[in-house]
Amino acid sequence: MSAATSPTPAVHTREQFEFIADAPLDLAWPLFGADAERAWAPDWHPAFIWPVPATDEAGMVFKVVQGDRTAVWVNTALDRVANRIQYVYVIPELVVTVITLNLRPTGPATHVAVTYERTALADAAGETVKQMAGRDKIAGPEWALQINNHLRAGLGR
Repeated sequence: MSAATSPTPAVHTREQFEFIADAPLDLAWPLFGADAERAWAPDWHPAFIWPVPATDEAGMVFKVVQGDRTAVWVNTALDRVANRIQYVYVIPELVVTVITLNLRPTGPATHVAVTYERTALADAAGETVKQMAGRDKIAGPEWALQINNHLRAGLGR
């Protein structure tokens, strides 16, 4: 295939952010499960397909309405030994997203590193994927505020 007839590479983005969760790892870890996240993320409404009733476990599958589309999510890692959590979600004809969280204890708190990788599924989706990546890049302070407000309320601080 010549360069002139090669398909256009899909738009692919990779954005990272980090923040500190003001709680020890044992308290912070469960909050990044899809079911438990409902407690601190006001716009998070997963509809579980498996398991039912909803519980946070490796391999969970759920749907999330995003605008006028529905994303299908799969948990691909819920590894407490490695302190790594990963989700993959697909919005058909638009994007595949891989979200990886790495948690690390830092004394009385938890360091959280989040990576979003997005790949457009159609040429027309490229601009939308770039816009999503722009929001990913600046999401750290919002995540930190929401989770730390939840932790403070729960710990009576």
